[in-house]
Amino acid sequence: MVNQDGGMSTQETQEAADRFRDDFRAVQEQVAKAVVGQREAVEDLLTCLFAGGHALLEGVPGIGKTLLVRTIARAVDLSFGRVQFTPDLMPADITGTTVVDEVVDEHGNRQRTFRFQHGPIFANIVLADEINRATPKTQSALLEAMQERTVTIGGVEGMTHRLPEPFFVLATQNPVEQEGTYPLPEAQLDRFFFKLRVGYASREEMGEIVELTTGSVKPEIVKVLDGERLLEHQRLVRRVPVAAHVQDYAIRCVLATHPKGELSDGLFATPMVSRFVHLGASPRAAQTLMLAGKCRALLDGRATVSIEDIQRAALPALRHRIMLNFEATAEMVDADAIVRNIIETLPRDAS
Repeated sequence: MVNQDGGMSTQETQEAADRFRDDFRAVQEQVAKAVVGQREAVEDLLTCLFAGGHALLEGVPGIGKTLLVRTIARAVDLSFGRVQFTPDLMPADITGTTVVDEVVDEHGNRQRTFRFQHGPIFANIVLADEINRATPKTQSALLEAMQERTVTIGGVEGMTHRLPEPFFVLATQNPVEQEGTYPLPEAQLDRFFFKLRVGYASREEMGEIVELTTGSVKPEIVKVLDGERLLEHQRLVRRVPVAAHVQDYAIRCVLATHPKGELSDGLFATPMVSRFVHLGASPRAAQTLMLAGKCRALLDGRATVSIEDIQRAALPALRHRIMLNFEATAEMVDADAIVRNIIETLPRDAS
C-alpha cells in the first residue's frame, strides 16, 4: 500500500492503511450524527486533522461551523479549548499568563511564587471562533503558536512552553459582516492548511436539521479515536510515495498562481492569472497539496498519489494563498475562479 519505512513489512503497512481508512470513516460517521450534509467540508476538515494541519472555516452565521468543530472534538479523545474572538481579547487570554501564588509556610511566613497559568491554546484542538473579530496583535499570538507549536512568555528571556501533540487550530470567520473586523493578512492565512467554504443546506437537509434540533432525541457522539492513534496516522500519511510527475504537477499548480514578472518569469501563468493576481501562493501550498493528496490516496486504497488527488485538493489549499488585485475586485473575480482556471488549463504532463 505504502512504501516500507522504519522496518515495517508490506503486511504491516497494509494493516496501517486499513486502520487509517477505518478510523477516518468512523470519525466521519460520528460527525454525521450531529451535522447534516456538509459532506465535502467534513471530509476536508478531517483531512486537515489526519495530515496534521490547521483549518479555516468560512461561512455566514448559523450554518453549523462551530457545531462541526465541536462534534469532531467530541468524536476524538483529545482535549478541547474554545476561544470566542472579540475586539477586546488580549494575547494573554489565549496563551496564558504568569500569576503570583502566595502561600503561608508552617512558621507563618508568607512566600510568593510565580506560576504560569495555561491559556485555552494548551489543548489538542482549539476552536478559534470568529477569528477576524480580534485585533491583529491577538491574531498574531494565535498564529505564531500555530507555526512554532510553542508559547513564549516574558520576552527574550522568558519561558518557552511546548503545546501538546497533536495540536490543531480550527478557526471560523464570517465573510458577510465586515464592520468591526480585522481580516487576516495573507502571510498569516498561509499558515492554514485548508480554507473551507461552508455553504447553506438544501431543502431536504434543512428538514433533517429542523427535526434533529427541535426533537427530544439528542445524538450520542462516541469517541472513536485517540491522540496516539492520530499521530500514527499522520506519520503514515507522510510515508505514502509520490511519483515524480505527480509531484511536478503539484509544483506547477503552485507556480501557475504567480503572475508574469513573479516566479519563473510567468512561465506557467495563464492570462487570467496575469490579469487578476497580485501575488501567488507560497511553497506551503505545494506541501499542502502533497499531504492532502497522500491522505486521499490512503482513503481510496491506492498505492500512490494521482494527479486527480492534487486537483481535488487545489481549491481548499490555494484559495486563501492567492492575493487578487483591484481589477479582480472590480470584475468580481474570486480566488476559486482563478484556481479552477489553472486546473482546467494546466497540462498534466510538463513536456
